[in-house]
Amino acid sequence: MAASVTPSASPGSIRRVVAASLVGTTIEWYDFFLYGSAAALVFNKLFFPDSDPLVGTLLSFLTYAVGFAARPLGALVFGHYGDRLGRKKLLVLSLVLMGGATFAIGLLPTHATVGSAAPVLLTALRLVQGFALGGEWGGAVLLVSEHGDARRRGFWASWPQTGAPAGQLLATGVLSLLTAVLSDDAFGTWGWRIPFLLSGVLVLVGLWIRLSVDESPVFKEALKRAESRRADETEKLPLVSVLRDHWRDVLVAMGARMAENISYYVITAFILVYATTSAGVSKQTALNAVLIASAVHFAVIPAWGALSDRVGRRPVYLLGAAGVGLWMFPFFALVDTGSFGYLVLAVTVGLVLHGAMYAPQAAFFAEMFATRMRYSGASIGAQFASVAAGAPAPLIATALLSDYGSSTPIALYVIAAAVLTLVAVGVSRETRHRDLARVEGEEGELSDASPAAEARTV
Repeated sequence: MAASVTPSASPGSIRRVVAASLVGTTIEWYDFFLYGSAAALVFNKLFFPDSDPLVGTLLSFLTYAVGFAARPLGALVFGHYGDRLGRKKLLVLSLVLMGGATFAIGLLPTHATVGSAAPVLLTALRLVQGFALGGEWGGAVLLVSEHGDARRRGFWASWPQTGAPAGQLLATGVLSLLTAVLSDDAFGTWGWRIPFLLSGVLVLVGLWIRLSVDESPVFKEALKRAESRRADETEKLPLVSVLRDHWRDVLVAMGARMAENISYYVITAFILVYATTSAGVSKQTALNAVLIASAVHFAVIPAWGALSDRVGRRPVYLLGAAGVGLWMFPFFALVDTGSFGYLVLAVTVGLVLHGAMYAPQAAFFAEMFATRMRYSGASIGAQFASVAAGAPAPLIATALLSDYGSSTPIALYVIAAAVLTLVAVGVSRETRHRDLARVEGEEGELSDASPAAEARTV
């Protein structure tokens, strides 16, 4: 195996890259989560008005799930070209697609205006959102992982992960403000469009920042090596190489995503339905609880990422998976009280435990794959899992609530996902000492570096 070390970026450079990735992922997640919140609050009435309220919510969440179905396709397309052309170009494209689709949702006619064409158009734009997000995540975390120094990779790579709670915070905050100052009539008629139209402004800001950073130095080196052997017909497409050399890592990544993805959407999206229909909490109160918890979630993710640099990715991830599973019954018990304080506590603790999985995930997945197949590998592992995990989570939780009228089956659903994640991460290898610039061996395997070797990479 050829020796190689990860190029080290200056503190100023890595901060610019982190800022660019964070702003971009925040906007992308704002767009994605805004749809989820609107699906829980107003889309059932605007786009599926002929249905029973709970059935309308189910149909609304079904269009929400469609966005997840498009994410694997986005992972395949963006992963392929991201491994061929670079991380930065594809990240710019994903931001434009996501922002454009979200802005267009804000202009959509409702069922009252165009009938059944309204949910069809809504679903089509949701597909574009999912396609864009499927390509965004892998590129954003890799751009930071491949710029940063090895000793603090978990910390730096966790910052793009804070884009999820930041986007949730922004989306929920805007919706909470609008529901507070507008009547239910005004919000349902035109107020819901404002957050979607705001996306157009946010995308312009994100593009300005994202275009200012350089391509990953690790990718540049790998591209030079690839060009020097361009005539070699045995060079495989990134997807082929991932499935041939890293299929075990893809399965580990998919298993690791189960508890993380399912718990997140139960805690942040489904809770808006459960708290308002079963616990008798107002929509404004539920939104405020998620708002406060998302702020705490944002703050703890870098701390969990830094801890993963000290003790390893696996221990932190396992702690989060076990914690989320154990928290589910207390979580619903607290929500059932109808108390705002207990609701905030339930969601906050849930998201803090979720952060223990989400924070090290970026570095963990990046370290599993070789550079010329890293975008494809990390994206495929993460986004294919989302189809079975996050996509149906609010839908399944709502259906369980409808069928059983109890939170117990929903808690057991999340606990089962936690067990699956514990098994997947438990059988994986620790990755924090790997050098991202290392050239893979003949069979594409990445061996673990020693701590001493790791120290030489910074």
